[in-house]
Amino acid sequence: MKKRIDLHKEIERLDPEKDCQRIVFLTSYMDFPWDMTRALELALFRTFAVPTISGLLDKTGEFRNDTLRRYDDTAIIINEIMIHGYESERGMAFIKRMNRMHGQYDISNDDFLYTLSTFVFEPIRWIARFGWRDLYTKERLALFYFWRAVGERMRIQNIPETYEAFEKFSLDYEAKTFANTAAGQRVANATRDLLLSFYLPKSLWKLAEPAVYALMDDSLLSAMGYPAPSPAARAGVENLMRGRAKVLRLLPRNRYPQLATLLQYPTHPEGYSVEDIGPASLRAKWAVK
Repeated sequence: MKKRIDLHKEIERLDPEKDCQRIVFLTSYMDFPWDMTRALELALFRTFAVPTISGLLDKTGEFRNDTLRRYDDTAIIINEIMIHGYESERGMAFIKRMNRMHGQYDISNDDFLYTLSTFVFEPIRWIARFGWRDLYTKERLALFYFWRAVGERMRIQNIPETYEAFEKFSLDYEAKTFANTAAGQRVANATRDLLLSFYLPKSLWKLAEPAVYALMDDSLLSAMGYPAPSPAARAGVENLMRGRAKVLRLLPRNRYPQLATLLQYPTHPEGYSVEDIGPASLRAKWAVK
């Protein structure tokens, strides 16, 4: 059986800052398409642990009342930017749409900055735990430079200049802000149930909740008010994920990019344009202008 082809040679020829869009594309859609999606799902929960972020999300009702639509729209924006790049016409159009939506709300620069940091560091942590190979140094740096450039186009201020400084900001912000709130639990529970619905009938969700909690660290569990999973549950999930990684090492590598934008999103059964993205209230408001 032919083993996966290593992208190391191609990535080594690239510069992690200048070529970050190409490196992030290869990492996300050739070698780690499933892992990147799961990591960014987990990143959502980290933002819910920040009371000012979860409070706003709870107030708008999008994550509680229209969870799947909010999930789909978020996934579409992220994938459009990561696949086409932040300098492409499509990438810029979706960043502009995202900025317009965010502009309707009072969001602090630090909350924007922390959310941006989760897009860098949560995939890195996830792949370090569960990936079929380690990320190369250039891949980790490329994620930083990529999302830093996106953040600049979102007009986020004071983005750290280095990977290390951004990671320190992220960890310090968690230590300063993570807290258990009713709003955080509501949006987290709605998202947890949505993710479980992708795999299981509703009757089994309660039984599967410990598997979700096993993916979270203690600080996140505490901030979410979730019970710590038993050692057996955590070990079971860890062993299952590591077993998956061992199998993937033996399989042929993806021959073509696994492009998430080619998926049919349930809330966009006929496809989508940039104008279709966003809450119904904002789409109706902008449509009449």
